[in-house]
Amino acid sequence: MKSFFKVLGVLFTILFGIGAAVQYNDPDALLWILIYITAAVLTLSFVLNKVNSTVLLFVGVACLVGFLYLYPTDFQGFDLDDGDIKTVELGREAFGLLIISIVFLIFGFWSRRKL
Repeated sequence: MKSFFKVLGVLFTILFGIGAAVQYNDPDALLWILIYITAAVLTLSFVLNKVNSTVLLFVGVACLVGFLYLYPTDFQGFDLDDGDIKTVELGREAFGLLIISIVFLIFGFWSRRKL
C-alpha cells in the first residue's frame, strides 16, 4: 500500500505542476500559480517523506475552507457556455481547492496512520 501512495503522490505532483502551468491566462494568475506550485512541492515532499502529517492536514483543511469560501452561491458549471464567466471562474477555482484539499487530507491521514 505504501508504494500505491508514492505513485499517487508522483501523479499529483505532476498534475499540480500542470495546474500551475495552465494558470497563465487566469485573471489572478500569480495567486493560482503559487497555490498549485505549493501543492506540487508539498506533494513531492510527501513522496520523499520530508513533510509532517500535521502540515498536510493543516493545508488540507485550509483548502477545504477556501473551497467553502469561494464556492459560488449560484454554481453554473465549469463550461463558459453554462453561465456567467465570473461564476464559472469561481466554481473552477473552488473545485481546484477541493481537489487539493482531498489529496492533502488523504495523504495527511495516511502519514499519521503510519506513525
